[in-house]
Amino acid sequence: MKILVVGPAWVGDMVLAQSLFKLLKARAPDSELHVLAPAWTAPLLGHMPEVDRAVPLPFRHGELMLGERVRIGRELRAHRYDWAIVLPRSFKAAIVPFVARVPRRTGFRGEWRYGLLNDVRTLDPQRLPRTVDRFAALGLEPGEPLPPLPDPRVRVVPEDVARALERLGIKAPTRPVLALCPGAEYGPAKRWPAAYFAEVARTRLSQGWDVWLFGSDRDAPVSAEINDLAEGRCLDLAGRTTLAEAIDLLSLASAVVSNDSGLMHVAAALGRPLVAVYGSSTPNYTPPMSASAHVLYLGLSCSPCFERECPLGHLRCLKELPPERALAALEQLAPAA
Repeated sequence: MKILVVGPAWVGDMVLAQSLFKLLKARAPDSELHVLAPAWTAPLLGHMPEVDRAVPLPFRHGELMLGERVRIGRELRAHRYDWAIVLPRSFKAAIVPFVARVPRRTGFRGEWRYGLLNDVRTLDPQRLPRTVDRFAALGLEPGEPLPPLPDPRVRVVPEDVARALERLGIKAPTRPVLALCPGAEYGPAKRWPAAYFAEVARTRLSQGWDVWLFGSDRDAPVSAEINDLAEGRCLDLAGRTTLAEAIDLLSLASAVVSNDSGLMHVAAALGRPLVAVYGSSTPNYTPPMSASAHVLYLGLSCSPCFERECPLGHLRCLKELPPERALAALEQLAPAA
């Protein structure tokens, strides 16, 4: 059987989708699995052994580009897929499998997709509270109970780690490394204050650890602020790595402190001891899928709002999580001494 999965647009959601990929391969070990992915998440699929082929999509967030989607769908007809699973709930996400003439096209009822999908499911948020549950359910038959799900686990090749270190001019670490991931593409309501990250960095630096800062080029201003507050003693990698390199280098971390972000889910999938900080989102919806993770979440009366910026203007959900909470959790997961 040949399966085409239309993957999600966010890095963290693509990590969570690996539980679906594992489920599909466990049920049909000889199946061939292809995943449509935005160009910025496609490198992540190279770290997932269940994926036989990543098909990069040349679209930015929210772009329709109908003609281009039709062209890609026509090209994919030659693969003669048996089944397509559409994870996003948008109209545009269902176009390529329809044009590719995949006979069975599965997805949740969403944005005017009748006809584009022919195996339409109704989402029950009570039965499927988490994103990972919703993805996995689409790989089951309608009404089939959800089995215990495998955690995402991305694969890292030592040679790739060595190449990333060499390209960036970094010596292989000889001391424990604390990785800090202070960004969150979704917006400021998911970003723990830079001063709090800096306090965690200064404490671990004083205990003989190295501190590496990870993020995209958009996170470079906040990572630079954290490094300034830590007297320039951190290794600031924000904007300097590809996603594939960030995954490889995060595998070297002895512990990670992160906002609820794509890199947080990557760290969880690497099995790194992880302190995950939640603000406007909730761990009930997108938890780190790892037994080595500790979640910091206040669950205020206004939480979760899922807004990009705090609608009340106070950001209490993050400001009232002091760095001492993260340091205490870190000490449990990865003692300094």
